[in-house]
Amino acid sequence: MKKNSKIVALILVLALALTFSVGCAKDKSESDSDAKETSIFRTLDEIKDSGKIVIGVFSDKAPFGYIDADGDYQGYDVELANRIGKDLGVDVEYVSLDPASRVEYLETGKVDIVLANFTVTDERAKSVDFANPYMKVQLGVVSPESAPIDDIKDLDGKKFILVKGTTAETYFTENENGAELIKFDAYEDAYNALLDGRGDAFSTDNTEVLAWAKENAGFTVGIDALGDIDAIAPAVSKGNTTLLDWLNDELTKLGSELFFHAAYEKTLAPVYGTDADPDSLVVEGVPLS
Repeated sequence: MKKNSKIVALILVLALALTFSVGCAKDKSESDSDAKETSIFRTLDEIKDSGKIVIGVFSDKAPFGYIDADGDYQGYDVELANRIGKDLGVDVEYVSLDPASRVEYLETGKVDIVLANFTVTDERAKSVDFANPYMKVQLGVVSPESAPIDDIKDLDGKKFILVKGTTAETYFTENENGAELIKFDAYEDAYNALLDGRGDAFSTDNTEVLAWAKENAGFTVGIDALGDIDAIAPAVSKGNTTLLDWLNDELTKLGSELFFHAAYEKTLAPVYGTDADPDSLVVEGVPLS
């Protein structure tokens, strides 16, 4: 009799343990499901309530995004970032990005907006949501005046510098030109490689190489318009419709007051002088036709 009682007790204990295990597994499963449904981005209201918006920009890419001698962020992209903060009524916290990290910082919610000279592409649009553009660009190639690269054919057998995660990397990887591609994570490293002769030429947006060549004697932009005309636009995390809608309304409003032409005159005109036409570069917050 005692033996039977022990068996019954053991069965009850095992049944309770099994029930507890299943219940815990269910709770964990539900918890994991809830976690997956939790958004990684902050909505417009959450940003307003926090009193701060986090914006990713470049810190080494004058005159678009850079840190001045006083340690402050400056540049064309930063002018827009400052205005966004002002019109939202919140402070702006800047986060310095590398080109290849722009998508990842939005996908992981490290920033609310990327304003880092971000070119709109179909591939990137699978991972982030782009607002309306505020600039248009093509690719350019800068090289020493003593050995200029005036045509893609001139790249054959040369060491060609690119920055990872840029449209230039995509373009020249897909379009073979006989060059040895040397890739860097940061713009500063790429330009330094050109300066000290580790490469024969460098490509990125024409707006950037034109500005750099004007500030660095002995270099020239031999190819100033290559590939398709691309749009530069703000980007937010995929699915963050409240922030995206607000941004598009903001860009439309800023366009009506010609904000971006004013930003060009303040940040880009002192660099480009008469070498660039603002109307060929600036987009006043509306989709490209």
